[in-house]
Amino acid sequence: MPDQDLPAPDTGLLLTHFLTVSDVGRSRAFYADVLGGHVVLAENPCIIKLANSWLIMNPGGGPTPDKPGITLHPPTDPHTATSFLNIRVADINAYYRLWSEKGAEFLTPPIDRKAELRCYLRDPDGYLIEVGQATGLLRGVLADPPAGTE
Repeated sequence: MPDQDLPAPDTGLLLTHFLTVSDVGRSRAFYADVLGGHVVLAENPCIIKLANSWLIMNPGGGPTPDKPGITLHPPTDPHTATSFLNIRVADINAYYRLWSEKGAEFLTPPIDRKAELRCYLRDPDGYLIEVGQATGLLRGVLADPPAGTE
C-alpha cells in the first residue's frame, strides 16, 4: 500500500527537491537518521519527507527521453555551489547540538548575520545545507549585502 506521505497533491502543486546522490542508502540514512526525516520510499527513487517538504534521491545517470542531452551527477567541487537546501528553524542552537550529536559536520557554529543566525553543513555527497533562524529580520533588520556587491 502506498505511503500517505507521498508528494502527490490532490489539487494544485507542491515543491520537492531532487538530489543526485552517489549512494542512496548513505544519503537516506543522513536525511532520516541525522536530520530526522521520514522515509516515504526507500529506493527507486528514495523519497524522504523532511518537515513540510520532500527530498527525492536517485543515483546519477545519462540522458533520458524526457531530459535529452542532460547527465545528472552529485557535486564534484565542494568549494562551489549553484544551489543549496535552506532549512529554517525556531531554535538554531538546539538543532546545531542535536544534529552534531548525530554526526552532522557543520562548517561553523551558528553565526549572527544581523537578520538571522546562520550556519552550514554538508550531506554525504557534499550538498550544502543552510540552517537559519530569523532574528533581526523579524524586527525589520536586514542582512548585510553579499560580499563583492557593494
